[in-house]
Amino acid sequence: MAATYTYPPTAYDAVEHPPDDLEELRFQRKLEVVIGYRILAANRWGQLGDGHVTARDPILTDHFWVLRYGVPFGEATVSNLVLISPDRKIVEGPTAGGVNFAAFNIHHPIFEARPDVISACHVHTPYGTPWSANVKPFQPISQESCGLVYNQAMYKGEDLEVVDVGGGERIAEAIGNNRLVIMRNHGLLTAADSPAAAVGWFVTAERVAEVHVKAPNAIPISDEAARIVAETIGAPAMGWRTFQWLARDIVPDPLVVM
Repeated sequence: MAATYTYPPTAYDAVEHPPDDLEELRFQRKLEVVIGYRILAANRWGQLGDGHVTARDPILTDHFWVLRYGVPFGEATVSNLVLISPDRKIVEGPTAGGVNFAAFNIHHPIFEARPDVISACHVHTPYGTPWSANVKPFQPISQESCGLVYNQAMYKGEDLEVVDVGGGERIAEAIGNNRLVIMRNHGLLTAADSPAAAVGWFVTAERVAEVHVKAPNAIPISDEAARIVAETIGAPAMGWRTFQWLARDIVPDPLVVM
């Protein structure tokens, strides 16, 4: 399976087609996670270890995969992923480095609260973090922002160091059924139905944050116009499609991440 993997064919209106076989689906999710980490690294995000991409396991559905602690994001491989149980134990994968407690405390409660969520992505970024300090949602001031303004939430808690699952539960409550939560003074987090979509939406959200930071006096378009744009830019498949562009550009040969 791994030796013959290639990216799925894409078209203008392509949508995701997860495999029916659970072992193949597990592999696909793991592969998207590590490519996601490499996408973050290519943007020079996570150089301080400040972030995580996770994926719910399709077989042990209350467990999730995350990169082993201590591995630079740009060196992420499938063999360096660890499977974390609900009691914060590594049940598969290398144990060196231990469990990233912040990843567990934030992501585990989201998976528990949202059965529809397969993956979440969070990393500290040059624009998402400063924008979050404004404690304001995104406005429809760019084409990409229209894909998120009707699918965002704000977490106003001051617990920037999420030291227990209680903090993650509050974040999960804040995000509700949305794909993006802006965490006060902390940054951005996206949740989606695949690692590809979560990463794709995260990169989009960071670019939206950049526009907001660089254009502080921007005039939003009307709600009527924004909703028209949101019908296409905010379509569920757009996160996955964004990931496909990023993956092919940054990791042209997916076999290097095995």
